Amino acid sequence: SKLLNYTHKLIDEFDASSHPLTKFTTGDNDNEGHVGDDYFLNSSDKISFFMEPGAFNERNELTKPKDKAINKIGHGLHLDPVFYPYTINSTTKEIVDKLGFQDPRVLQSMIICKQPEIGGEVPSHQDGTFLFTKPQSAIGFWIALEDCDENNGCLSYLPGSHKLVPIQKRFVKKEGGGTGFIYFNEEQRDEYDNDEKDYVKIKCRKGSLILIHNSVLHRSNLNFSDSSRYAYAFHVIDGAAEYDELNWLQVPPSGGANFTKLEL
Repeated sequence: SKLLNYTHKLIDEFDASSHPLTKFTTGDNDNEGHVGDDYFLNSSDKISFFMEPGAFNERNELTKPKDKAINKIGHGLHLDPVFYPYTINSTTKEIVDKLGFQDPRVLQSMIICKQPEIGGEVPSHQDGTFLFTKPQSAIGFWIALEDCDENNGCLSYLPGSHKLVPIQKRFVKKEGGGTGFIYFNEEQRDEYDNDEKDYVKIKCRKGSLILIHNSVLHRSNLNFSDSSRYAYAFHVIDGAAEYDELNWLQVPPSGGANFTKLEL
């Protein structure tokens, strides 16, 4: 597809030698990966590259070629003229209109690579934790650029969790710098059930669109296969909802929620 070819072009042109080699992980451990990295926090309107932790040795040297070492590219891809029409279009607009959005705004757009053999596991999470609005409004648009199955780490979700599992925490910028999680009730820091038997795997063909509710628990397994699993994902929030300064993703330079209007 055009997006997949363009993504490979971006990777080919990416200069790993001048890059901070930001590693990306999604766990709760503040000492892991990208957490607190300015490169990560300043990515809302840029094309930034984030690396697989499994692509480094103990001396923090890349042990994989760069095209097999990138975990994801984000978080402002929708501003690129190639990605823009795949994001801001009549289909997307029709979906958000049917969902009742008053002022739809696009943010956190990214290519998720899920590289062969080292594509990292994404533990169970809810998107409303990372794109927190009052009331919750985030919807994920996840587009498969390659066929996805259980061998290369397809998405899976816990049916009904968007109704049964309240969002317990949010991912924020900390006052002293860096990022971390704030729990709404420190007495009830229940970790999400990662028992895979209750999760439904979403096998799909390239070109498929999956919509992800802000509160549904979803995850993906490691990719142990020799095939990548590229996907393009972006999110839409309602500008009518409150998006405060604690959220990690802000519009530079002053911050705030003035994200891209989803209008034709």
